[in-house]
Amino acid sequence: MNNTIKILSIALVLLCTYSASAQLTVTYSDLNQEGALELAKQANIEAQKMNKKISVAVLNASGVTLLLLKGDNVGPHNTEASRRKAYTSLSTKTASFQLMKNAEESKDAKNLNTLPELLLLGGGAPIWKDGNLVGSIGISGGGGSENDNNIAVKAVQNLGFKISQ
Repeated sequence: MNNTIKILSIALVLLCTYSASAQLTVTYSDLNQEGALELAKQANIEAQKMNKKISVAVLNASGVTLLLLKGDNVGPHNTEASRRKAYTSLSTKTASFQLMKNAEESKDAKNLNTLPELLLLGGGAPIWKDGNLVGSIGISGGGGSENDNNIAVKAVQNLGFKISQ
């Protein structure tokens, strides 16, 4: 009987420890490398429909760059622009095209362009799955903010993701 009590006590301690630590962690979904590659493929398909070449960036939910591609014959500045658009949309949980429009209309939001990593140009889109922010995509070089935005949004939607919660 003494061993049974010891075993039950140890099991109870382990259960309580696991339960307490579970309250201190976050469970989330995240884009993976395969998802990033598929998003880039979809973005390029959409760009080809417009006869455009683009640079593409895909970030995971933590803001880590999973993919960064420079489009053929696309200016080198577009590579970094695509990453910053993806970061902007991830950080603000808003498509960068919408954020750009919001900044045009609000004195307070205009100051967002002073933050070094944010880029208030269309082409960045947050990626949502089942109500969770799982990453973002940034497009640059598609012939302007509206084109970049449309390519990003369609790439996300083509894979069954959403751009808003």
